[in-house]
Amino acid sequence: MTGEYDPVCPPVALSIAGSDSGGGAGIQADLKTMTAHGVFGTTVVAATTAQNSRGVHDVHPIPAAHVASQYDAVVDDFPVAAVKTGMLATAEIVETVTDRLAGFDGPIVVDPVMVAATGDRLLSQEAEAAYDDLIAAATLVTPNADEAAVLVDGPVETTAGAAAAGRELVARGATAALVKGGHLDGTGSEGDAPEVVDTLVVADGSDGDDTPTVHRSVSPRIDTDATHGSGCTLSSAIAARLARGEPLDEAVTAAVDGMSEAIRRGYDVGSGPGAVNPTTMDG
Repeated sequence: MTGEYDPVCPPVALSIAGSDSGGGAGIQADLKTMTAHGVFGTTVVAATTAQNSRGVHDVHPIPAAHVASQYDAVVDDFPVAAVKTGMLATAEIVETVTDRLAGFDGPIVVDPVMVAATGDRLLSQEAEAAYDDLIAAATLVTPNADEAAVLVDGPVETTAGAAAAGRELVARGATAALVKGGHLDGTGSEGDAPEVVDTLVVADGSDGDDTPTVHRSVSPRIDTDATHGSGCTLSSAIAARLARGEPLDEAVTAAVDGMSEAIRRGYDVGSGPGAVNPTTMDG
C-alpha cells in the first residue's frame, strides 16, 4: 500500500552567496530563512569559508566560471521569482553575477557583505570597487553602516548619514536602499542606544516628484552580541517575501520587524557569539 503524493508548489528564490561552515550565516542562513517564509531556496555558492562562532579562518572563492554554471543550471530548471546576493568575495565573481543578473527580470536584493560580525574581511578591495554595476541593477541594496560607508566612500555614523548614503545608492541606480542601523544610535555613537533605527530610501518619491522617500523603522535593541547571520537573514527574508509577490515596502517592514524575534531567540551554539534564529520570524 502506498501513500498519496500530495506535493506543494512554493515560490522559488535564489541565494548567490558564500557558505558558512559554522551554519549561522551565508547560504546556510539564507536557506533556513527562505524555508521559514514558505519559499523554496536554491543556491549558487560563490565562496566557501572555514569559520565558526569565533571567526573566519579561511576564505576560498569559487572559480567565476563555475559560479556562472551554477546560476545557469538553476534558472534553466526553476522558476526563480527573486534573487538575493551575499558574499561574492572577488571582483571577477561580482562581475560574473552582475552579467548573469542582467537577464533576470525579477526583484534583486543585494546584500554587499564585506566584513563579518567578528571583524574579518570577506571581500577584496577590488571587489568593493566592482559593486557599482550590481548596485545599479538592484531592487534593494542592504548595507549596514560600515558597508554603506565603504560604498559611498564617506562616514555613515548617524541616521541622517544613513539617509544620505541611501540617497546616494539610489542615485547610482538602485530602486531602494536599506541602511541597517545596528551600529548607530542616531547621534554618532555606535551600538549603545536602546533602539535600532533602520533607514529605507526609495527612489520614487511619494509626493509625486523625483525626490527619494525616506522611511525609518525603529526596533528595540536586544542586549546581546549574538547577531551572527543577522544581515544575511534580513536580506533573504526580504527576498523571500518579494518572491511571494509582496510589495517592497511591506516586505522590508515585515522582515525588519521579524529580526527582533530572530535575535531575541537566537541560537546559543559554539563558544563564541551565537547566531540569529530565522525560524522564529513571522513568515
